Amino acid sequence: MSTHTIAVAGKGGVGKTTTCGMIVEYLTKAGKGPLLVVDADPNSNLNEVLGVDVEMTLGSIREEMARSELAPVNPIPAGMTKADYAQMRFNDALIEEDDFDMLVMGRSEGKGCYCFVNGILTSQINRYIHNYNYMIVDNEAGLEHISRGVLPHVDTLLLVSDSSRRGIQAVARIAEMVKELGLNPGRMGLIVNRAPDGQLNAGVKEEIEKAGLTLYGVLPQDETVYEYDCEGKPSAKVPEDAPVKVALNEIMKKLNF
Repeated sequence: MSTHTIAVAGKGGVGKTTTCGMIVEYLTKAGKGPLLVVDADPNSNLNEVLGVDVEMTLGSIREEMARSELAPVNPIPAGMTKADYAQMRFNDALIEEDDFDMLVMGRSEGKGCYCFVNGILTSQINRYIHNYNYMIVDNEAGLEHISRGVLPHVDTLLLVSDSSRRGIQAVARIAEMVKELGLNPGRMGLIVNRAPDGQLNAGVKEEIEKAGLTLYGVLPQDETVYEYDCEGKPSAKVPEDAPVKVALNEIMKKLNF
C-alpha cells in the first residue's frame, strides 16, 4: 500500500491544529481510510480537536522509562529485555479509533535533548505507515520532524496562516525554510484561515504574491468553531454545513483528495 503523507505546518495561534483536524474529518467521511494521524507538535492538542482521549504519549513513555532506571524495583518483567519492554510500551501508545489510528508525540517533562523521542517516533511511523492510505501529521512551525528525517517523504505540505499580513510573512519564512533544507515535498501550498467573510484584503493578497506562495484556498472566520471550543466540544466536528467546513471540503476536493 502506498501511503500519501499530508503534513500541516504553521506558527502557533493561526488555527493550524483545528484545520488539521478538519482534514482528518474530511478524509474519514470521504471513505479515504485507513488513516494514521500523528500529532508531532509537542505543544499541540490535536487529540482534543478530534475528541480523542490520550492516556499516554511517546514523550510520557520516554519519561517513564527514564524514571524506571532509578526505581528501587525493576518494572521490567522477568525474562524480558529492556528493549522488548520499551517496544511493548511504545506499541501501547497507538490509539485505535473507529475511523483512524493516532500517535501523539507529547512533550518532554525532563531536561535534555528530545532526539530520543524523535527516534521513537521515526521507528513507530516506519512500523505502522504501510498499513494506511494516508498519514496526516500536525507539525511544529520549525518543521523539525521533516528536516531531521523523522517523517518519510511528504507528498502534500499545507502551510496554514491567519489572514494578517504578518501571518503571511511568517508562513513565507517556513516556505523558504523548506527550500533551504531541500525537503522537496510533492506539492506545497497555502491555506489562509479566519478570513473575514472568507475574503482576503488586498494587502494580504499582495503579500502572498510577493512571497511566491501557491494559494490553495481561504477559510472564513466561523464563530461555530469558537463556540465549540468554549463548550469543550471537538472543534473538528462542527456541522458539515458550517462555513469553515464547507470551504475546507472544497479545498480538499480541489486537491483531489
